[in-house]
Amino acid sequence: MTRDLIHDPHGGMPRLLEIMRRLRDPETGCPWDLEQDFASIAPYTIEEAYEVADAIERQAWDELKGELGDLLFQSVFHAQMAAERGLFTFDQVADTMSDKMVARHPHVFGEESRDKSADQQTADWEAIKAQERAAKARGGVLDDVALGLPALMRAVKLQKRAARVGFDWPSTDQVIDKIVEEAQELREATDPDHRREEFGDLLFVMANLARHMGIDPEEALRGANAKFTRRFGAVEAALSHAGKRPEESTLEEMDALWDAEKLREKAAKSS
Repeated sequence: MTRDLIHDPHGGMPRLLEIMRRLRDPETGCPWDLEQDFASIAPYTIEEAYEVADAIERQAWDELKGELGDLLFQSVFHAQMAAERGLFTFDQVADTMSDKMVARHPHVFGEESRDKSADQQTADWEAIKAQERAAKARGGVLDDVALGLPALMRAVKLQKRAARVGFDWPSTDQVIDKIVEEAQELREATDPDHRREEFGDLLFVMANLARHMGIDPEEALRGANAKFTRRFGAVEAALSHAGKRPEESTLEEMDALWDAEKLREKAAKSS
């Protein structure tokens, strides 16, 4: 029966759970899978989440199914290790998520009216989360902002949490003034440790500016990365057409090709 399930192409979630259980079987499982623990698997979990985001960014819908499967497998892996320790099961993970979604959507699953904007729903969501944190008897306002988040994402979450209790600049202009101040402090920094500190301060305030402007800084930086990659690729292509490589060129020549590509992109957008 179990063997039939493992090889059933339509076995769905029970099949995946059984495969994970077999991989971790102490006697017949995979040696690599058996050696893993929560800490060793966590980096793969983060990597798979980014690969999901990458597939969405590229609109690679055929790849997205596989990437979502990889991410789901990470949850299954963690849940299996937890079950082995007697901590919780995958079903309990799913039930916890279901309970949370029902509790946080009283306008869908309860008696509240659905007649509210997306902004109002976001505010209500944050209020419910604040009540949940209070029920957990957390200490400070920032205590449960996860340490393992990417630094830029964590900066925004820290700032949002502080803003909810009134610790925030009232206007975007004040944030920009702070950016100018931090940039000057970075310019004046002399030793490496001081430069690193001031650079971090500048990045932190830039993240705050993004929050004030309603911009996802991670998404904005991904866009800038993609633009740089695209334009540098055009520079390489132009040089290759001339029988040259970047290392055989000069900065002035590459700058000129870069500017030409910028103009071409602007013309294409306006046409």
